[in-house]
Order: sequence, then C-alpha cells, then structure tokens
Amino acid sequence: MPDVPQEQANAAASDRPSITRIIAEDGSALSSELNALRRTLFPPASHKLLRSFSSGEAAKLIGVADGYLRQLSLASKGPQPEIGPGGRRSYTLGQINELRQLLDDGPKSKRYVPHRSGTEHCQVLAVVNFKGGSGKTTTAAHLAQYLALRGYRVLAVDLDPQASLTALHGYQPEFDVGPNQTLYAAIRHDDEQKPLSEVVRKTYFPGLDLVPGNLELMEFEHDTPRVLADRNAEPFFGRIATALGSVADDYDVMILDCPPQLGFLTLGALCAATAMLVTVHPQMLDVMSMCQFLLMASDLLGVVQEAGADLDYDFLRYVVTRYEPSDAPQTQMVGFMRSLFRERVLTHLMLKSTAVSDAGLSKQTLYEIGRESFTRATYDRAIEALDGVNGEIEALMHRAWGRVPA
Repeated sequence: MPDVPQEQANAAASDRPSITRIIAEDGSALSSELNALRRTLFPPASHKLLRSFSSGEAAKLIGVADGYLRQLSLASKGPQPEIGPGGRRSYTLGQINELRQLLDDGPKSKRYVPHRSGTEHCQVLAVVNFKGGSGKTTTAAHLAQYLALRGYRVLAVDLDPQASLTALHGYQPEFDVGPNQTLYAAIRHDDEQKPLSEVVRKTYFPGLDLVPGNLELMEFEHDTPRVLADRNAEPFFGRIATALGSVADDYDVMILDCPPQLGFLTLGALCAATAMLVTVHPQMLDVMSMCQFLLMASDLLGVVQEAGADLDYDFLRYVVTRYEPSDAPQTQMVGFMRSLFRERVLTHLMLKSTAVSDAGLSKQTLYEIGRESFTRATYDRAIEALDGVNGEIEALMHRAWGRVPA
C-alpha cells in the first residue's frame, strides 16, 4: 500500500477538529439541552416551586394533631389552608412556619420554632468524601431540606465546582451563576473580594438559602499556592470560616457540600466546620478509598492545626449511603465499620432507592415530590430511611447545643 504523502496527511490533520473544540462543542450542546429541560420541567418561569403539604403532613412537621390545625383554621387563627377537591386542606411551607410562630407565641409547654438561642453556636456541618459517587451531594441536599422543613434557618453552601447541589436547588451553574457569584467571591485573595451576604441566594424552600457554586471555585485552588508565599496574607484555612462567620447570625445550621478531593477548599471547609459527616458506600473499594481520605486528612489537618486552625468538632459521623439490605457483602461491610468506629457510624442507613433516583431525574429530592408520585411502599421506605438519618443528625445538633431531648 503506497504511503500517503506528508502534505496530504498534514491537510487531513488540519481538517480534523481539535480535541478542545470537540469538548467545547459537546459541553455547549449539553448545557443548552439542560437549560431547555429546565424550562420544560419548571414552566412558566423556568424556576422551581415547592409543592404544598397536606394538612396531615403539615401537622406532622409542626408536631401537633391534624385536628388541632383544623380547629385553628375554623377559628380563623393563623394562615388559612387552600381547600382542594373533597375538602382536602393544604399548606405551603411558608404557612407552616407561620403556624409554628403562632404556636410558639402561646403557652411555652413545647418549642415549635427550633431556632438556636444566643448561647447556641451555629452548626456548620461539612459533608465530605474523597471518592465521587458516595452520595455526598444527595446527603447534603436532603439534610438541608429536612432541616428547613422542620423550621430551622439553613444555609447550603456548594463548594464543589461541579455544582450539583446548586443544580438541585434550581440554578443551572453555567447560566444562572455568573462571575464572582460563588463562595470564591468572599474568599478570593484580591481586591475583587466582596461580602458573602451579597452572594447568598434565596431558594424556593422557605428557610433555606444557598451559596451557589460553579467552575469559578477552582480559582481558589489555583490562587492559594501563589499567595502562600506571602507571610502577611491571612491563612488560607481561615478564609471560609471568616466568610461564613459574617452571616452566621442569620442561620441555625450551615451544610457544606465539599468537593471530592482534599484541596484548599475542602481543608478550609473542615477548618470552618463544627462537625464532619463522611459519606461512604459500603463496598470494599469505597471503604479503601475512605481509608486513604482519613489518613491524608489527618496529616493535612494536623499541619493546619499546628499553624493555628481551630478543629474543635462537636461530632464526627460516618453516613452509610446507597445501602441495599439484601446485599450480604454490604451488610458485612457495615458490620465491619461498626466494629471499628462504633457509635461514629450512624445507626440509621441511607437506603438505595428507586424513589430517590427517579426524583433526581427531574433535579428534585424526595422531600419535594409527593407520595402520589410513587408506589406507597417504595416512597414510605425511602422517606423513613431519609428521616431516620437526618433525624439522628438533628439529635446530634441538639446534644451539641445542650438541649434536652423532647
């Protein structure tokens, strides 16, 4: 077979699109399709709205009997529910929070508004893992929404440049989050830094605010090594704590969704945190990866602690995610972890569920979708698992605050 002349080979190569062009075109096409999908899923304004809750759901969230809510409604006390077919009553989360306030202003036999007091510090929970796919963002999103549903003032902070937490809460990173509109704006090392309060956004969940993320967060990883040479600069590990501290008075709890790597962002988050939640899928490769994460984190945190970082944690817990009870090796792995870490492994396990996966297809969590969207058994099983995990974390927060269990 005759050789192809060099000139022809060079011409053919020049006609082929470069790999950077292919990647850019693919990314742009995918981004456009995702934006079109958002407009389809959440018309007419292309943003998410939270569903209303039945009277029974509202009563359970508040901690009263459904009949008592009916009495309040008949007496024209508090916000009035929407009356649907068959006389079914429903409340928005905003109305549920109004009812909490109404009940809290009455006799103090029970606390209905769970806001922290002036003597209780803001809880900063860092959700971390070295390995992608451990359920980290799913855990962070459901925890943030669970706490908001129960009346806490919550700030969700997306520290992952992939920005999945941001997308779950209705903001498409490349369309809705512009330059200097992530946490990077408040922790950057130059004169374009601005207060975190200017970055925080409201969400469709009353009581849940968001610090969005996008690829801009990678700038902190690139800038910090250069700034470390300046001995007069503020230590990098304190910048996130300082930024979060500037808005802490407005919140009871902050949920930090960390990137799946031990870079400067994750280290800064761990130094700002009051508690750490390590997500782990109970399989050997995932546990081996977590082992490397723990050893590396110990070394790096030891270094920053010697440099003056405060690592006084209220608690550290391992959150088992995507657990399948019928999978014998997973059950053995959970038992293995409990034998090593004892009470540091949460008693409740985050089950693998088609309900959670199906909700994710429409960029939603299970707390956003009503029971009618699934078979009753599937939904109840998934919600029970989620509530068990998140309720256990809530109890740990109360213990750190010194609250007496209800």
